[in-house]
Amino acid sequence: MTLDVRIVRSEDLSHDQREGLVSLCSAAFGLDMRMLTSMSHSLHVIGYLDGAPVSHASRITRWLQPGTPRPLRTAYVESVVTMRGCQGRGYATTVMRRLQEEVQDYELGVLSTGKPGFYARLGWAPWRGPLAVREVHDGSALAKTTDSIMVLCLPKTPSLNLDSLMTVEWRPGEIW
Repeated sequence: MTLDVRIVRSEDLSHDQREGLVSLCSAAFGLDMRMLTSMSHSLHVIGYLDGAPVSHASRITRWLQPGTPRPLRTAYVESVVTMRGCQGRGYATTVMRRLQEEVQDYELGVLSTGKPGFYARLGWAPWRGPLAVREVHDGSALAKTTDSIMVLCLPKTPSLNLDSLMTVEWRPGEIW
């Protein structure tokens, strides 16, 4: 069966699409994922089988500073998931490849994952340097974190030192 891949901005999600994504992601992560569809200006890549969502990835815009003089406009990838009974069929790969096509105008792609092997196959590289969170009001480093992230170099990505300090703006909830 062929996966029907659709691109939908958060603000354009129908009620049924929202409920389907919340259900899919909540089941996968064991958390209430209602916030997923309320983030403004996010982009969802959704894979459907027989009209039901079975695979998903989203992108929000964040400003990360990977040892560069200024923060970079970053496509931050979140909530990559495939329904349990549909895993191992290439659906997440299809959704991620389509998402990667959609972020080519960004300066960098970043995600946090516990499954680096999957993303490495798609061109993502582990960030080896330290990570820190910037204060909202003055841009200074607030606190170092022990999270791990992966980066995707895009056409507008400047030269990067993967061992340098990477900082991100603070946000409520999961920082990375």
